[in-house]
Amino acid sequence: MDYKALTKEFNTPFYLYDFDKIRSNFKALKEAFRARKSQIFYAVKANSNLSLLSMLASLDSGFDCVSIGEVKRALKAGAKPYKVIFSGVAKNETELKEALKLGILYINLESFEEMKSLEKIAKKLHIKARISVRLNPNVDAKTHPYISTGLKENKFGVRLDEAKKIYLYAAKSEFLEPVGVHFHIGSQITDLKPIFEAATLTAKLVRELNAAKIELKFFDVGGGLGVVYQNESEPDLNAYAQGILASLSGLDLTICLEPGRFLVAKCGELVTSVLYEKMNGDKRFVIVDAAMNDLMRPSLYKAYHAIEMPYNSGEMSLCDVVGGICESSDFFAQNRALPKAKNGDILIIKDAGAYGFSMSSNYNTRPRACELALEKGQIRQIRKRESFRQLIENEVGFLK
Repeated sequence: MDYKALTKEFNTPFYLYDFDKIRSNFKALKEAFRARKSQIFYAVKANSNLSLLSMLASLDSGFDCVSIGEVKRALKAGAKPYKVIFSGVAKNETELKEALKLGILYINLESFEEMKSLEKIAKKLHIKARISVRLNPNVDAKTHPYISTGLKENKFGVRLDEAKKIYLYAAKSEFLEPVGVHFHIGSQITDLKPIFEAATLTAKLVRELNAAKIELKFFDVGGGLGVVYQNESEPDLNAYAQGILASLSGLDLTICLEPGRFLVAKCGELVTSVLYEKMNGDKRFVIVDAAMNDLMRPSLYKAYHAIEMPYNSGEMSLCDVVGGICESSDFFAQNRALPKAKNGDILIIKDAGAYGFSMSSNYNTRPRACELALEKGQIRQIRKRESFRQLIENEVGFLK
């Protein structure tokens, strides 16, 4: 990859995604579940660029959305409404109403109260709302506490006994149609046992519902498959598939998968340039033109991202790689061994395809980076860098 040419053409910082690798990851996951009816619903929150969504839609991907904005984004990118599901804890009345009008596959409910609200809206619209219920199986995903979602202290989902009440009510409602069940216990999961445990508990509920003459169509196992950032063990896809399939013995359901990070994390890089080095006593800092507003995973989770300097093979020493945000948490690496750097050196932050740009912000009135795609050996721009005018254009009432 000629990073020097890309830097000259697009300036830094920029994100670069390998669409061919993403396509390969998608096909590998689909192949692992070839023995049963299955549908992949890409988790849009991981990376929501329209060009990326369009490419996935061309592979017959569905989309898991956690806001009405993501629903609209997926449809804009070419998704069919029956390949879109709408999840999230705090869906408001306007969002639920719009989702029903758009005719998406189903809405994942997070509480009895949300079900009642949806029923009221569906009645007003004279639409029968297809629903799934998100379970909270109280299973520890053994991941970072900020991205653990399947324990009782987490805000997500409902207990099994509460889920039964929702299904029994919905089955009798004129305006609700229970079609699926859902669990998602966390993100960056590398130990598959908690997923299998959650799948077994959820399948038990399905069997109980079948006995009550409530027959579902979709078994949604969420996402959360981890990737290797540093020294993790990446889950085996065949073992993952076989463990889930084993829990569904005797059940005729379509398996729904919601991968996000697994598909895109290792397929993206944040490319930035060194501004200068700085020494505070014996503490070395490498200061770059990207910052935590561009990639906040290290600041938010103390997440590890490998860093490469492709054109510098000088003597290594420990340093912190930091940006220009006025926060001490603005770092990409701490006590990392890197060559001595000079102004203009290119620095590549690896494995940034998931929760990189999608979590970026304009903090400190910084424009968000541009995005590039590599596909079939060709580079193209898929998002322009923001301008100052774009940052302020929605600020009304200002007297010039």
